[in-house]
Amino acid sequence: MTDDKPHIMLVEDENHLARGICFNLEEEGNRVSHFETAERAIEALEIERFDLVILDVMLPGMDGFHACRAIRNLDPRVPVLMLTARSEDADRVEGLENGADDYLAKPFNLVEFLLRVKGMLRRSSWYRPEPVEEGYQFGDNVVFLLSYRAKTAQGEIDLTEMEVRVLSLFFQKEGRPVQRGELLQSVWGYSSDTETRTLDNFIVRLRKYFEPDPSHPRHFQTVRGVGYRFSRFGG
Repeated sequence: MTDDKPHIMLVEDENHLARGICFNLEEEGNRVSHFETAERAIEALEIERFDLVILDVMLPGMDGFHACRAIRNLDPRVPVLMLTARSEDADRVEGLENGADDYLAKPFNLVEFLLRVKGMLRRSSWYRPEPVEEGYQFGDNVVFLLSYRAKTAQGEIDLTEMEVRVLSLFFQKEGRPVQRGELLQSVWGYSSDTETRTLDNFIVRLRKYFEPDPSHPRHFQTVRGVGYRFSRFGG
């Protein structure tokens, strides 16, 4: 049944590239809606639900960074993969700061692209706790994984699908170091030896949400040479 297929939004103004992406995603069993401008895509998001947004940075009119913020306002949860022709770290960080969950620089390898999409689309029931909405408390924060929201010292925030995956894994392994490879594999569906700054930039985002002083993290700690450790009580 068509309704069972993951529905992907592709926002890409290069038609030849968009045709190839649509073809390959549909061959993988997805349903794809293609939009050439961010403005049209945002109109569609107001009336329809998508399982994943693939968003080019360089678009006519509204660019991908502004579009990502607008998408987050309409749907705080949907995973967003940004495509960029730029390889500068600053652009990747800017995308993640605007609410994207991952990025891929053009030109990209098709197999890698499809693996990333598959990882981001993966159904998330594996990490869901029992359906009792008890908040997970640490510091001045309370996180509600089932309803994708959190109360922080800065106020209430909505969480994305990928943020909930990361937080859930940290909560399960509280106090223990979690290897980079395990986080990349469990959350993004990458092979454990993938070289990417996505995870590190993602941790920066979580620290901004939850740490009293993000430059001296108490809860989301770096374990050199290993990965990260979540500490409920700080230290």
